[in-house]
Amino acid sequence: MSEPKNKIAVVTGAGTGVGRAASLALMNAGFTVVLAGRRKDKLEETQKLGPSGKSLAVPADMTDPGSIAALFAKVMDTYGRLDVLFNNAGMGAPPVPFEDLGLSQWQAVVNTNLTAPFLCTQHAFRIMKDQTPRGGRIINNGSISAHAPRPFSAPYTSTKHAITGLTRASNLDGRAYDIAVGQIDIGNAATPMTDRMVDGVLQPDGRKMPEPRMDAKAVGDAVAYMANLPLDANVLFMTVMASKMPFVGRG
Repeated sequence: MSEPKNKIAVVTGAGTGVGRAASLALMNAGFTVVLAGRRKDKLEETQKLGPSGKSLAVPADMTDPGSIAALFAKVMDTYGRLDVLFNNAGMGAPPVPFEDLGLSQWQAVVNTNLTAPFLCTQHAFRIMKDQTPRGGRIINNGSISAHAPRPFSAPYTSTKHAITGLTRASNLDGRAYDIAVGQIDIGNAATPMTDRMVDGVLQPDGRKMPEPRMDAKAVGDAVAYMANLPLDANVLFMTVMASKMPFVGRG
């Protein structure tokens, strides 16, 4: 299977955390990375941390279908192809009792964590099916929350369960077109989203307990490994987690 000389990747939520770590790892692995996210200043920070000329910052709102469409149109106008999409952007809802969660809060999480990856994957499919060489790879950011949720996490956990369904279904639908889809489930990467774990996070038994975290670079390197595989090989599911976090047997 022929490989393109200049591989193009799109990373959503590339301005901070796992998205930044994955973007830098992909750049260092030779990809040209389109950095997508809401805040241009954060995207430009990611650019400065990576090799010169190996990225393009494109502000995009993952809750706006028009903004998502414009992102992929920019990719095609600039590079004419797409080899890797990392559906990374995500959010959670406030940790409140289940019955107190507002509909707008639920919908915000669904729109960002599920509808946006669905739309991005649709755009990627259209591009990857028609380009030469054909095909590409899509990597979804899942979560171990889908396997062992935390208290008061129904919107986040539900969308991450749904991402697993999207991964399986789109991997099957992409098979005939050399489109490989996989998922990385992450536990306690050291990012702004997990800063609260240093002081203590609520456990199923009601205690608040600090939890170990890992360097987000480990996740970025794992994404780069998945992205660099030839298209006749695929990591369908991978878990990368802090070794000592309460996951196996937690609860």
